[in-house]
Amino acid sequence: MKLPAVAIVAAFAGGIALGLYSPAAQNTSLHLFLVTCFSTVCLLLLAGMLLASLHRLVLAAMASALIWVLLGVLGACIEIQPRASDHIIALVDAARIELKTPLRWHGKLRDEPARLPWGSGCEVELSGVEYQGKFLTARGGLRVSFTPRSSEQTLPDLHAGDEVAVLAQARRPQLYRDDGAFNRREYLAQQKIDLVATLRAPELIERVSTSLPTMGARVARARRALREEIDILFAGTPQVAGVLRAMLLGDRSFVDRQEATDFQKTGVFHVLVVAGLHVGALAAFLFWAVRKLRFSMMWSMSFTLTLLFAYVAVVEQRAPVLRAAVMTAIVVLGGFFFRRLDLLNSAALAALLLLIAKPLEIRDSSFQLTFVAIGCIAGLAIPWLERRVQPYARAIRGWRDVTRDAAHEPKQAQFRIDLRSLARWVSGKLPRRLGIPAENVLAGGIAVSLRVWELFVLTTVLQIGMLPLMARDFHRITLAGPVVNLAAVPMMGIIVPLGFLTLASGLLSPLLGKILATPLGWLTLLLIHMVQWFAHFPRWSYRIPGPPLWLVSVFLTTLVLLMAIFRLHHPAKQRVAWGLTTLLLANAVAIGVFPFAPRWSPGKLEVTILDVGQGDSLFVVAPGGKTLLIDGGGSFGGFAGQELHVGSDPGEEAVSPYLWSRGFQRLNVVALTHAHQDHIGGLTAILQNFQVGTLWVGREVESAALVKLEELARKKKILFAHEMKGQKFSWDGVAGEFLWPEISTGEAASSAKNNDSLVLRLQCGNRTMLLPGDAEQQAERDMLVENSEEVLRADVLKVGHHGSKNSTTAEFLKAVHPGVAVISVGEDNPYGHPNQELLDRLKLAGVRILRTDRDGAVHVLTDGNGLEISCFVACPEMVREHASVQAPAPNQEQKANQ
Repeated sequence: MKLPAVAIVAAFAGGIALGLYSPAAQNTSLHLFLVTCFSTVCLLLLAGMLLASLHRLVLAAMASALIWVLLGVLGACIEIQPRASDHIIALVDAARIELKTPLRWHGKLRDEPARLPWGSGCEVELSGVEYQGKFLTARGGLRVSFTPRSSEQTLPDLHAGDEVAVLAQARRPQLYRDDGAFNRREYLAQQKIDLVATLRAPELIERVSTSLPTMGARVARARRALREEIDILFAGTPQVAGVLRAMLLGDRSFVDRQEATDFQKTGVFHVLVVAGLHVGALAAFLFWAVRKLRFSMMWSMSFTLTLLFAYVAVVEQRAPVLRAAVMTAIVVLGGFFFRRLDLLNSAALAALLLLIAKPLEIRDSSFQLTFVAIGCIAGLAIPWLERRVQPYARAIRGWRDVTRDAAHEPKQAQFRIDLRSLARWVSGKLPRRLGIPAENVLAGGIAVSLRVWELFVLTTVLQIGMLPLMARDFHRITLAGPVVNLAAVPMMGIIVPLGFLTLASGLLSPLLGKILATPLGWLTLLLIHMVQWFAHFPRWSYRIPGPPLWLVSVFLTTLVLLMAIFRLHHPAKQRVAWGLTTLLLANAVAIGVFPFAPRWSPGKLEVTILDVGQGDSLFVVAPGGKTLLIDGGGSFGGFAGQELHVGSDPGEEAVSPYLWSRGFQRLNVVALTHAHQDHIGGLTAILQNFQVGTLWVGREVESAALVKLEELARKKKILFAHEMKGQKFSWDGVAGEFLWPEISTGEAASSAKNNDSLVLRLQCGNRTMLLPGDAEQQAERDMLVENSEEVLRADVLKVGHHGSKNSTTAEFLKAVHPGVAVISVGEDNPYGHPNQELLDRLKLAGVRILRTDRDGAVHVLTDGNGLEISCFVACPEMVREHASVQAPAPNQEQKANQ
């Protein structure tokens, strides 16, 4: 079967890639490019028509492909044009608005206010902002969250479409400036969220006016009603309610982080994400319903599409849902016109429509995963099943009727004969009244086994086909996926239609809703327990660095060639298919095992101060390759009385991706300076994601977070050691010495203190680095008394306590006498770090200042003589003024480059 849509979308997607990544296309004037592109398209169109009239079909097809390539380039160039001048981010970048103080924001509610685990939230489509006594027109999206301090505090009665004014200090979403880090800012921008804000009191948001109810507002109210109905029906089982919110309505706010991780470990996280499977399950249910009701073709199509798009409107309208809905609509419309559409062609047509609407979708990992998955199903699994399994599934139908044998191929006809013989043998061993039922059970069991085998083949092909993208984007290998999906997918196929039937019934009749909610709750709880049980097997899921680009390219090229071979009719087809399959599996093993060495600089000491927001995390690589991670940043552990694992986790979103981007899977040592949340919070993810040899901890304290971390270390069989002042180590020519804290008396302190931080000095040749954690004045004063200036002297100082005014005192700074100071600090943090007094002290001392909130991750590299410093964000001031950088060895060349 020919696949014209596949060729067209391939050409169009190639053009988009050229437009996105070609400097020539991006630097050309848009007007000039539009004229040039339009003229070229017209010429190619005329040339194609002329070639077609001359029966030069190959050349005409090439002209057509070039037209689609040019259209793709044009679409990409239009899409990447700068934001409008009145967009809120453009205003912030142009310094026309500063986000350092609370401002009054004006706009319209996009949706109904949503209940959240910690309170409530809403999204505002901005129309303007009051700034310095003036009203500025501003466009963009603002997400506002509110946490009540008491049960009396509630937001006003607001609804979608209301004009509101919000008094709050907005900020841009968290952005970790590290290689490989998850880009939350871009992720939220795809949802049209540009700013986030926390409301301090409910009185600070007010309704300015109420607009006439629109269709969108009515849909939003319906969505809110369905969410509230779930909460009512499953009030006694919040875990079930949270999972059903995710499965039915796309709201994962109430799915605990550990619960979500369990679904990821077992390869069934797609169950929690409203996407193709959910739309497919609902479409299949609707198709079954219209067939049972004996609707005409016209009414069947109208009924199915109406309810399908009503479902898309009610659930959160994310790209995966829209993609699945477009594909389903194409299939339904094709059936109406009596066309049996090829799944690959249908998928390609859907991709083309989506890319025409939003060319930048091509960069979205979910878009890529969606169509790789469809390609695997339509290009590999279905052709193989059609030849190997489905003929036997069809042969079971009417298996007792001997006259039907001739309608099947010889192998299937023999299968029917053997089945009848086996059935007669089984029934002959049983009493007469049980003979026929036993034969039916035997045939039914074989039919079910074939369907289970089909599902297993589908899930296995999907797991293998999506392996490189899953490893690249999510860094997880799941071996249990094919097995768990055998149960999870059929259960989801029941839960989704039953869930909507229950919600609809509950809105009409509370009693009927409660009756249907009972089996729905049991089935959902069974799904949760099954996932949790499989997730407890540690070897069935593990984390992995992303595969090299060349390996992904080889894998996908092999996959495409294998799909093409499956559609050919050639004598050598089977031999070539076996060869390509072997190559594909070899690539899959290489991706899953990751046999590649990590990237580091042999013979040199590396220290990287990572950007983890308001926290600390440093990665050290010795000249021989030994690794030390100091702290992991902090994660949000929930609000008071609600210990929920939500919010940003730098260990998972910044530190781990950075290590994976360099190919590291093992850490020799992980060190915790002290048990404050902004240092210990991210280490849980580190211990779970990497093979860790030893955990170093300073002073023992009575901290729940530290107790959990130590329990995890023991569970992972990680060695445990306390490090104190005076202890030393030597790694490949690097001398490490702990200058603080004091030796513990053996009793755990009541709480963690900044002045109990591990203070580590690293020396490589003539170069030294001092890493004082959060040590403040008292610890600095004691270290000055107990150590000579020669011991404290350092080329590079990681400034203590994120640049607090209580750290890096003038006396301590004079003793250390650094050439470069690096401040690990969060962007626009509420503590005012780094303090201006400290910055003035550093400038007065002639120290070059680097900051993670401005420069991103700071990478320091030395061979013991030279010193190289680079930043994730360009730090040109270091390049221009490197000669002024002070160091204890002034005769050695210092080098700072990007």
